[in-house]
Amino acid sequence: MEKKMNIKVKAKIVFLIAAIYFSAARSQFYDAPEFHDLAWQTSPSIGKIGDKGVFKITEPYVFLNDIETNKFLVLNGNLPHTNSYTIANKKSNWFGILQFVNEGYVKDDEKIDPDALLASLKEGNRTNNEEKRKQGLVILNLEGWYFPPRYDYETKRIEWGTKLRSETDNSVTINVTTKILGRSGHVSAILVSNPEELDKDIIDFKLAIKNFDYISGEKYSEWTQGDRVAAYGLGALVLGGAAAAAMSKGGFKLIWIAIVGIFAAVWAGIKKLFERKK
Repeated sequence: MEKKMNIKVKAKIVFLIAAIYFSAARSQFYDAPEFHDLAWQTSPSIGKIGDKGVFKITEPYVFLNDIETNKFLVLNGNLPHTNSYTIANKKSNWFGILQFVNEGYVKDDEKIDPDALLASLKEGNRTNNEEKRKQGLVILNLEGWYFPPRYDYETKRIEWGTKLRSETDNSVTINVTTKILGRSGHVSAILVSNPEELDKDIIDFKLAIKNFDYISGEKYSEWTQGDRVAAYGLGALVLGGAAAAAMSKGGFKLIWIAIVGIFAAVWAGIKKLFERKK
C-alpha cells in the first residue's frame, strides 16, 4: 500500500485523505458498534482543542478528544495522529477532523488569486502523478475547484474545496477544508462526507464549526508586536502552509501537495476491510 512510501514531510495529512475515501464506503458510522463505543462527548459540554481553543458541544453534535480520535483514525484504517480532534453530527454521516497548527500568526493582508493557486495545485498534482505512475499507484487528477478559496475577514476563516477524479474508475472525490486563524497559529478543519450528501453536509459542518472559538489570549485580534508571524500568507496556506512556503522558490511552483489525493491507494485496503464486515 502507498502509505509505506517516504511521507515524512506531509504525514500529518495522510489520515485526512484516507478518511475521505472511507466515508464514501460506509454510512451511518456513528451507529456502527466500533465507532459508537468510543468515548463521544455529547451536549451539553465543552471539548478542548489542546490548550488553544474549545468546541461548545450542542445538539446534535458530538466530539472526540485527541486520545479517542487516535482510536477513531485507526478504526478507519489510518495511522494515529497526535493533537487531532473529531466533531460529528450523530444524526448524519459526516464528520470533521480538527487540528491546531502551531506555525504562527498568518497575516490576512494578501489578495487571493484562485486561478494562480489552482494552477500551482495542478502542477503539483501532475508532478506527483508522474511519480505514482512509475510505481503503479492509483492516480487522482485535480479537475478544479469545487468552490474556490474565500476568506471571511470578520470570522478570520478561509475555506475552499477541490474536485478530483480517479483514472481507475472515474469516481469523484471532494476535499473541503476550513482554516480558522488565531494568534499563534490556525485550526485546520477537514470535512469528511459522502459525495451524495456533500452540499447539505457543508452547510451543517459550517454551522458546527461556529461552535469553535479560541480561548482568551489566543484570538486573532489579540496578536501583539513581537509574537511569532507565519512565514506565509493566505495563498500559501491553501497550498500547504509552511511546507509549501519552504518548497516554493520565487513562486508557488512544483509544490508537493498531499491534499490532492496522494494517498488514494489507501482506499483499496479500507474498502476491502469494511466489505468483509458487511
